[in-house]
Amino acid sequence: MQWFGRRESDNVDDNRGGGGGRFAVGGGVVTLIAAAIYFFTGIDPSPVLNQLNNSDPARTEQSSQHKAPTDSAGRFVAVVLADTEDIWAKLFSDMGKTYRKPRLELFTDGVQSGCGNASSAMGPFYCPQDSKVYIDLSFYQELKERFGAAGDFAQAYVIAHEVGHHVQNLLGISGKMDEARNRLSEKQYNKLSVKLELQADFYAGVWAHYEQSMKKVLDPGDIEEALNAANAIGDDRLQKEAQGRVEPDSFTHGTSAQRVYWFKKGYETGDVSQGDTFGNGELE
Repeated sequence: MQWFGRRESDNVDDNRGGGGGRFAVGGGVVTLIAAAIYFFTGIDPSPVLNQLNNSDPARTEQSSQHKAPTDSAGRFVAVVLADTEDIWAKLFSDMGKTYRKPRLELFTDGVQSGCGNASSAMGPFYCPQDSKVYIDLSFYQELKERFGAAGDFAQAYVIAHEVGHHVQNLLGISGKMDEARNRLSEKQYNKLSVKLELQADFYAGVWAHYEQSMKKVLDPGDIEEALNAANAIGDDRLQKEAQGRVEPDSFTHGTSAQRVYWFKKGYETGDVSQGDTFGNGELE
């Protein structure tokens, strides 16, 4: 991805090394599941975060202060976020809507979000309460070394996916999910959660489509990097690695094949209207 020297978003808060909100999550399978199954959380993560918070009486508060990143890793994030701002502003305008930009916070080890305290073991997440994406950049090393998903566009995909959840929030989809949580069983809700995540993958694909057609900044192999990342973090693959078996009823993000399919559909069509992963009025 050609990013150096391009516009950087001023909505990135670099709070790495701030020391706030740090706590550990248990090792072994628990850590792997926390890091892998939840790192693309699009639903309100408050229940998970609050459960972890309650088990950590020594946690501390961290206040978010604006400080633009100056290193290459942080500036890359700022460029990607800027591209999402440009692209989604245009797409929302085409729909007769106004796009409200999210903020993105870089942190180290742990963070106090609008949804509660979060550990880096949770991975990148979006909090609808404060319309903010949170990323500990050490996750990218995890993505490369543990999940075999290397490359700058694999990293960009992570950001685009989380911004996809912000799009869902602006379109009212996340609110309907919150309402569904109160009337559905865990098994039923998990099925909806999968569809929500697949839609965020679709939106990431739509963004990638316009990265090429509007920005013309993709290098050969970039889309393959994103597809490899989508394939690497399917529920079936992660559960197999973490516990040696696959439990479809507990899926929250979709299989590897599903994630690849919806990203590709978004990339190939560039048409937001074709991303109805629900399709049967389940959120009405």
